[in-house]
Amino acid sequence: MLAAPLLAGCATTLNDVRGGPGAKLDPWENWNRKVFAFNEALDEKVLKPVATAYSNIVPELVRRGVDNFFGNFADAWSAVNNFLQGKGQAGIYDVMRVGTNTVFGLGGVLDVATEVGLEKTREDFGQTLGVWGMGTGAYIVWPVFGPSSVRDSIGLPMDIAASPATVINDGAARYSLSALRLVNTRANLLGATRVLDDIALDKYTFVRDVYLQRRRSLVFDGDEPSPPPEDPTAGDEAEAPAPAASAPK
Repeated sequence: MLAAPLLAGCATTLNDVRGGPGAKLDPWENWNRKVFAFNEALDEKVLKPVATAYSNIVPELVRRGVDNFFGNFADAWSAVNNFLQGKGQAGIYDVMRVGTNTVFGLGGVLDVATEVGLEKTREDFGQTLGVWGMGTGAYIVWPVFGPSSVRDSIGLPMDIAASPATVINDGAARYSLSALRLVNTRANLLGATRVLDDIALDKYTFVRDVYLQRRRSLVFDGDEPSPPPEDPTAGDEAEAPAPAASAPK
């Protein structure tokens, strides 16, 4: 729903090759910077103070259990995307992770699967679209949701639908779960935020470049193809001087 109004306008910015260079990296930079500033203000005034208080009150063991619980649902969605991408072995491992943590990890609160050697493989629908050949498209910053791209924005509703809050009919419980996930995730990033504030001269540009590079790496599973070599003869014909006009008789 968020991406639909932009699809017509971004047709010229979609890449023909997955992960390849787009027609323009950040065509909506002015608007994106305004949304980024709004998100930063929201974080500074609301999310960061709440997350800090939550981190000070809730023991690390409990916070890790919350991470594991939501991570168990993410593993199930990762399995679906691995199968959609044709990575059957990774999908089977994800299914085994979900089964192991659900049965032996108290419904996913304990990450037993990692202890027995079943590592996480995080896949989302935006990555699946990339594997299918859809280019990244223009960079977008959404209110609250943060950095994204045209491709990831199209996949975002599917990723949201795979969260545990969507399977609960009770409105209060659904909102409580969503708030818990948001605050717990933000609490885990408090240290990273301090480092980012210290090293980034232009925080917007830094976040944008890191986000796009990370998403590209995820689509290619860390094995990014080398850029095509430049043709040294390209443009020679255009740069060659025009033949001299014949002398008048």
